[in-house]
Parts: sequence; structure tokens; C-alpha cells
Amino acid sequence: MKKYDVNKRLREESSIQDLLKIFIKENNLDKGIDNLDVRAAWKNLLGPGIANYTLDILLKRDVLYVALSSPIVREELTYGKSKIIRMINEELGREVIKEIVFR
Repeated sequence: MKKYDVNKRLREESSIQDLLKIFIKENNLDKGIDNLDVRAAWKNLLGPGIANYTLDILLKRDVLYVALSSPIVREELTYGKSKIIRMINEELGREVIKEIVFR
């Protein structure tokens, strides 16, 4: 009796994108990819002005930690937390962030 080979079927019928998703999931690389995607979304959505004041961005679980060099910018961004969360999650196509902490 011939055994069914799942990997052979994946190679024959799957796109590169599907194979990469499987590889990322099986190797637990989701968090690292999410961290890179969030950094890119932050810079893209908030623009170069805010990016210049951004010292560091770190995603831990579902909390985004953003270190800013200006207390004034930090205060202004605090007022728009929910909008920023919504914009980044929409950019990524799923809910990655539930909270933002500005430092």
C-alpha cells in the first residue's frame, strides 16, 4: 500500500506564499515577523515626522512599546492611541496590537 505524502502534495499544488506561511508557522517565526511588520506600519502610517522622534519600537505579545525622544510628541500620541491601534491593525490585516505604551 502506498503512503500519502503531505509534503509532496504541498510542493506540487501550493504557491510560494502558502509555503512561506506554513514554514513561518511551523518554525514559530510569527512574533518576529509581526515585530518587523509593526515597525514598518508605524513608520508608514505616522510618517517621517513622528519616525524622527521614535527611538525604539518593541512588540511583546499584543502590546506595542514605543520609546519617543519628545515628551510633547508622547503626550500628543497618547490622545490618539485607539486610532493608532486601529490603523496599524488594519494595515497588517489582523489584530496584532491591543495596547500601546509610550515611553
